[in-house]
Amino acid sequence: MSLYSRISNLFQRSVAEEEPRDLPTGDDFRSGYRRQLAIPQVTQTRWELRDLEGAIRAADTGQLRLAARLCESLRRDGVIHGVLSTRSLGLVQLPLRFKGDPDLVEGAEEDFRTTFPDAEVAMLDSDGILLGAGVGEFVTVDGARPVLRRLDPQWLWYRWSEDRWYYQSIQGMLPINPGDGRWVLHCPGGSVKPWGQGLWMALGRAFIAKEHAYFLRENYSQKLANAARVAVSPQGASDAQAQGWFEKVAQWGVNTVFGLRPGWDVRLLESNGRGYEIYKETIESANEEIIITLAGQLVTTTGGSGFISGSMFQAIAGDLIQGDGNALAGTLNAQGLHVWANARYGAGAYQRARAGRIAAAWDVTPPQDLNAKAAAMTAAATAAKSLNEVLERSGQEVDMVAIVRQYGVPVRARDAAPPSSAPAGETPAPASGLRAVPSREAA
Repeated sequence: MSLYSRISNLFQRSVAEEEPRDLPTGDDFRSGYRRQLAIPQVTQTRWELRDLEGAIRAADTGQLRLAARLCESLRRDGVIHGVLSTRSLGLVQLPLRFKGDPDLVEGAEEDFRTTFPDAEVAMLDSDGILLGAGVGEFVTVDGARPVLRRLDPQWLWYRWSEDRWYYQSIQGMLPINPGDGRWVLHCPGGSVKPWGQGLWMALGRAFIAKEHAYFLRENYSQKLANAARVAVSPQGASDAQAQGWFEKVAQWGVNTVFGLRPGWDVRLLESNGRGYEIYKETIESANEEIIITLAGQLVTTTGGSGFISGSMFQAIAGDLIQGDGNALAGTLNAQGLHVWANARYGAGAYQRARAGRIAAAWDVTPPQDLNAKAAAMTAAATAAKSLNEVLERSGQEVDMVAIVRQYGVPVRARDAAPPSSAPAGETPAPASGLRAVPSREAA
């Protein structure tokens, strides 16, 4: 590393806030305003295809403002909101599994959903799905333990020249250091150009076409859905008579009755065109593209043949659930769990969490697969027992270790003690900016 790079890194570390941000409390307006880090959001309610093209070009320069603004509009569509909620909220409601040091696992089981609220995690996940990138920060109120807060990705900015992410806030441009104790950067779209893997480009095209078709259909309905009333006057009627007859028909109300002489008539003129069907087909086509893009399939979402209600595993393709779960857990394990460990147990736990001694994962295995796996393990154990009785005569036995590995059964030696916690009094210095607090046992 060059001398310039070292000095630059030292400067960046000195100006970055490498700890959870404290949120002031009270009725003071300025204190309350400082609770919100992002600049007030800019909302766009009408979209054209040229806006989508502009968002694509801007994103490739690192400016995600238009793309994130489009993602916000996408959530206002009922179909997109419904399927996206099934995919993101459904994921965070799945069972959580922890592995690692027993004391850290026990604490994480108690605190995880408090430190990482379901709503914030689901929004961070949906940002990753739609935009390809999401951002959050750890905040504290009155010195409490840090809590993850999702931030509006509209103000994310990637500088190609620095290979670095920034967040435009009411305090200016803030450099993002993922995992430094304050920032969490979720990039399921990859390390390079993650916005290119977001679904916003495909969804944006379908969304814009659907929006336009919807308003055009409403305009068609207002103009042509109601029949026109025609006042027919006989050929010999004067202009005054014809005008009077026209005014009477124009005042046609509910339960109006006309008494007509020969030559006078009232008719209804209805549109026989079927122009509205093109708008209906456009909306249906856009909805299908949206569902396939978000759910990875169509049949079980629309309720067609083979539809089974009651589980996200029937609504969302399994590979998408697995990918979302792995990406989200990887982000929180690498950038979040050590922050929680430091706040609850102290610097020793922080170092162990940094070393990977605690990890969380969502169990995305469908229930029917769990039942099949349990049945297969039971059958294998029964078969092994029977085979051992036969092989005993020849001095052989079934390799149970190989069977255990094949079926993924967690085992340990009978006389092996559980992994020990950090030695009492262990307080190695934490990374810069993370507050070391006494462990709960010491307290």
